[in-house]
Amino acid sequence: MLKKILLAAALVVPMGLAAQNKIGHVNTQEVFTLMPEVKAAQTTLQEVSKKYDTEYKALGDEFQKKLTEYQALAADTPESIKQRREQELAELQNKIQNFEQVAAQDMQRQQQTLMAPIQEKIQTAIKAVGDENGFTYIFDLTSPSIVHTGKDAIDVTPLVKQKLNLKDAPAAPATPAK
Repeated sequence: MLKKILLAAALVVPMGLAAQNKIGHVNTQEVFTLMPEVKAAQTTLQEVSKKYDTEYKALGDEFQKKLTEYQALAADTPESIKQRREQELAELQNKIQNFEQVAAQDMQRQQQTLMAPIQEKIQTAIKAVGDENGFTYIFDLTSPSIVHTGKDAIDVTPLVKQKLNLKDAPAAPATPAK
């Protein structure tokens, strides 16, 4: 009998504590897109990407030129010259592949470097909103592990936006019906 009472108490106490928890949710993707720092970071990334694209095009043009020269070699061209040209083409192709790999890694690293302070700023604002408003938990709605939010959960996205002094993006104008 004592075990049943203790078991019932063990089940009731956590339920009572859970009812005291204040739970909220936030859409960090919505907040993220409104951050002015995101636009600056995207502009920087686009500029770097353009530089890589220019260099990639130059390498491709060089490869195409050498390939055209190789294909134009006369039939009586010595085999050693043909082999040297083939070797040049293979080396240039490897150079292009290495460039693509390094460029992709650098772009990823730069994106992480530019976005990390923005994400940290959002997390700091969420924590401040949680502390100031007594939230026990704030769930991110953009996380794939959250599939349902209870009716008692409070959307704290507006509070986070307010903490970061962000305004909603203007609504797109309605297109007239035809």
